[in-house]
Amino acid sequence: MSKYITVSAKVPKELKEKMREMNINISQLVRRAIEEEVKRREENKLRILAAEASQALKKIPPEEITKVIRETREQR
Repeated sequence: MSKYITVSAKVPKELKEKMREMNINISQLVRRAIEEEVKRREENKLRILAAEASQALKKIPPEEITKVIRETREQR
């Protein structure tokens, strides 16, 4: 089971009242927003790493890749 911590934020009183009137679950909304932002940033980080790996792999001649694959298969 995950452990939880408390995160607080200040919002205008009018906004808080509107959210209460609309029966918006503030905790659920904030939790979901944070989870989505973290996921978005993780995906962006992975996209950057994939692009960097792609650039690095482009520098390796295809013949070298073929040679390494064949050597690996022969070692099995």
